[in-house]
Amino acid sequence: MDGNGRWAQKKGKIRTFGHKAGVESVRAAVKFARQSDIQSLTLFAFSSENWKRPEEEVSVLMELFNLVLNSEVKKLNKNGVRLKVIGDVSAFDEKLVDKIRKAEALTADNDQLVLNIAANYGGRWDIVNAARQLARKVEQGELAPEQIDESRFDTLVSTHGMPELDLLIRTGGERRVSNFLLWQCAYAELYFTDVLWPDFNEDAFQQAVNDFKSRQRRFGLTGEQVS
Repeated sequence: MDGNGRWAQKKGKIRTFGHKAGVESVRAAVKFARQSDIQSLTLFAFSSENWKRPEEEVSVLMELFNLVLNSEVKKLNKNGVRLKVIGDVSAFDEKLVDKIRKAEALTADNDQLVLNIAANYGGRWDIVNAARQLARKVEQGELAPEQIDESRFDTLVSTHGMPELDLLIRTGGERRVSNFLLWQCAYAELYFTDVLWPDFNEDAFQQAVNDFKSRQRRFGLTGEQVS
């Protein structure tokens, strides 16, 4: 969800104004995903690198996270959306972590859409975290190194139990994945758009989906085999 700060600056506002405006695009994306029968939607809300941003901006992002948890969770639950936060939440204060856990528990049985919020998340962190868990199992004699394969590794990344990642969208004009879902995006289709996140509405989401549908996904096969 890239481009909030630039969107605000173009309007002569401070960067944090853009983050607040971006919440409307989150609502639109969730609504679109539900109406389009998308099973799982992951939004990159705060990366492990974002702590390096100006202190005021980080503070506003944390406040916004609290606000959204307070105001949106009941709506998500009413609409059958399961909320899951992926990332190293130990870096957040206890009150925020408590809100996260309560929101996850409240929506745990919902099945209309899984909404993953990646907060203090990094793709490399995800991979290293899974590797550490495997290393502990080997150290404790629960697992032999020869038993480690892609399937076992996949059970320990933060998106375990979710469908395979099909489409990765980045807004804001950048052409890189910036440490997002590195393990998961191995065979994902990548879609880059110049639209800044606060302007990424349901029509923009539909354009991304249409582009995805027009592609032939071969997964190592030839085009003739897929056809």
